Amino acid sequence: MTGSMTAIIRPLQTTDRAAWRVLWTDYLDFYKSSVETIVYDTTFQRLLGDDAHDYHCLIAEVAGKPVGLAHYLFHRHCWRVENVCYLQDLYVDTAMRGHGIGRQLIAAVYAAADMYDAPGVYWLTQDDNKSARMLYDRVGQVTDFIKYQRIA
Repeated sequence: MTGSMTAIIRPLQTTDRAAWRVLWTDYLDFYKSSVETIVYDTTFQRLLGDDAHDYHCLIAEVAGKPVGLAHYLFHRHCWRVENVCYLQDLYVDTAMRGHGIGRQLIAAVYAAADMYDAPGVYWLTQDDNKSARMLYDRVGQVTDFIKYQRIA
């Protein structure tokens, strides 16, 4: 880490649309993925909605500029009474990495999960995402689970 920087972590706002789209596009590009415009539009509206079962978004802001995001969702779990929290997307602008902003976003998701009485928080990453895994190894515990998905 090149030095800690304090970011303002706050919920997504309607005025964040353009900056959010740039950040999420960069995230998708990192994973060699893309989505259609309708997915951007639908996701943004859902992130701003008031349905507790929809995704939520936190923005990391430095000097008035959004530089990171976290998308997370609360859902039921058959092995627990309380809900759990799935952190689906975590991204920090490449120019802002190494300053602790990703850690601050994860801490904010942990705090949101605690407020929602969902102490279990989990996420996925690619095995070769070494820079992210260096952070994840400090704030979480790797599990033995392997992800499968339906064959298209």
